[in-house]
Amino acid sequence: MITIPAKLTDPLARETLDFLHASVAEPIANHSIRAYVYAEFLVDHWNERHNKDYDPDTLFFAATLHDLGLGTAGANHPDRFEVAGADLAVDHLQKNGVAQPTIDRVWDAIALHTSLGIAQRKGLISKLVTVATGMDFGADSEPITDAMAATLHAHYPRLDSAKTMITTITTQARTNPAKAPLASLTHYLTRTAHLGPDPTIASRWDS
Repeated sequence: MITIPAKLTDPLARETLDFLHASVAEPIANHSIRAYVYAEFLVDHWNERHNKDYDPDTLFFAATLHDLGLGTAGANHPDRFEVAGADLAVDHLQKNGVAQPTIDRVWDAIALHTSLGIAQRKGLISKLVTVATGMDFGADSEPITDAMAATLHAHYPRLDSAKTMITTITTQARTNPAKAPLASLTHYLTRTAHLGPDPTIASRWDS
């Protein structure tokens, strides 16, 4: 069973979601919220609910804001989209009086969420965000049944999330090549764009 966390209705959570929707395209916003739901699912699946490193607010901010760098403000930021998104998340959280230790963990989780093998070693929040974002595209998604995914997709439709994100990432890189440093996800996507859709991306839900 997949549960839509009650956290999504908290006042600051609602403000954060409004900020998310104002910042990125709907398919990307929906992906970000689905990633958060999967992250909370993993907390229970991994029996981490009582881990001292688990904090529901930190996980919410890190997961829902992890792709802020794929919006207009992120496109105008000089750094790769992961770092741009982390910086934009920090700005939002500071304006809302969030504690600095929480902000620091959110920055790490967002900046590292495409750095597989590194994020998983940077604490529980970073690991949850990285694995959950991949799960939304089918990676390591065996614990998620088709019925569970269908429930989540009914609340937050896919709307060609993968295609939208790849197009956004590669468009940013063509405009500013500094956003595609060697060995980054963006570098990989820009170098392989001519080969057509990557069969390893969205292979389960086809969008």
